[in-house]
Amino acid sequence: MRPSFVLGLALAVVASASTWFYVDRILRTQQIADAAVHSRPRGNLSDLYPRWLGARELLQHGRNPYSAEVTREIQQGYYGRPLDPARPNDPKDQQGFAYPVYVVFLLAPTVELPFDAVKIGFRWLLVGLAAGSILLWLSILRWKASFGTMLILIVLVLGWWPMVQGIKLQQLSLLVAGMLAACGASITGGWLLLAGGLLALATIKPQLAWPLVLWLLLWAASDWRSRRRLVFGFGFVMLLLLGGAQLLLPGWLRMFVEAIRQYHQYTQNQSVLIWMFGSIAGRILEAASVILCAISIWPVRKAPATNPEFGQASALALALTVLIVPMFAPYNQVLLVPAVLALLQSEVSRDPVLPAIRLARAVGCLLLVLPSIATVGSSMGYLGLVPAVREQVWHLLFLYSNFLVPIFILGLALLHTWGSQRSQPRTLRDNAPAE
Repeated sequence: MRPSFVLGLALAVVASASTWFYVDRILRTQQIADAAVHSRPRGNLSDLYPRWLGARELLQHGRNPYSAEVTREIQQGYYGRPLDPARPNDPKDQQGFAYPVYVVFLLAPTVELPFDAVKIGFRWLLVGLAAGSILLWLSILRWKASFGTMLILIVLVLGWWPMVQGIKLQQLSLLVAGMLAACGASITGGWLLLAGGLLALATIKPQLAWPLVLWLLLWAASDWRSRRRLVFGFGFVMLLLLGGAQLLLPGWLRMFVEAIRQYHQYTQNQSVLIWMFGSIAGRILEAASVILCAISIWPVRKAPATNPEFGQASALALALTVLIVPMFAPYNQVLLVPAVLALLQSEVSRDPVLPAIRLARAVGCLLLVLPSIATVGSSMGYLGLVPAVREQVWHLLFLYSNFLVPIFILGLALLHTWGSQRSQPRTLRDNAPAE
């Protein structure tokens, strides 16, 4: 066993363990105390629960999961009691069923089970998906990493702040991220029908899926004869989902749109760019980000899936998603994993880059590890830290990591995609063999 591997694995374990310790022993305790002071309700706090209960009520009792009555029952389990508008300290998030109704088809096998069992099983499913997604994206990016490197990457990702939050909350964003990784791996493996079906299933969170959907449909259309099965698989499964949903709950699309409108109204969610730069400048930057990504991706549309550029373009589309989606929750940043892996691959391969880009990568790396540094320090000083210091650690985790990391990663991914295209002969890209 090489000393470098032992040291790297030890550091990865310490970083990941400290994040879990911080969440379980420090942050959770702090949140419970704060909730008690402000009479704020705390129930199971599982983001899976509203979807699970809505699916159970629809499939077993034919009740509308978007209805106010079901929403109050969701609040009873999620918060421990229904929310009271007369209490100013009650949470603003109503926890309504703000998903396409066809999500119930994925949850159908669990509705007969007690939620406690479903919760445990789903948590381990997310852990497995997180580890498996690393292996899938390494394959998509054509990075033949050693076993030691893969193990260290898996440990680091399992202890990364957005991943830990997603697993603790049992967020379906992690399920979508896993399906998108499986979709990409299916494409590189030549199983285009399967890839299209997985892509359709990932639209249970449409705001997280649509940039990659657009990119993959463009890629398929650029070589229709050999890639059309991807579109057929996507279209067929989407028809099944939409048609089945309409049969199950006629008029559900109108209810879903209204639920989304209400969700954004009571949560006041915004994209990372709008939160950072304001409404006008943020929207301009969103549009600029979309245009720059489209320009960077366009030359790759003819590349075969076995070309690393395909994986880099897919990673870029997911990094764009995190920046423009109207929500800045940290768990959505799990979609940055493929872009981070592509940048790590470039560093390990010693690809030639400009000094300014290398400096920007160093800053991005610092921002990525900043939460781990904070949690290691707070965990080591657990007994001696006063609440005010713990609060400062939380702000360090949230503000710097949550808002700066997506911006840096997208910028670095754009530069990396552009640089990869420049370093590869044009004739090799345009005359790539069909799959």
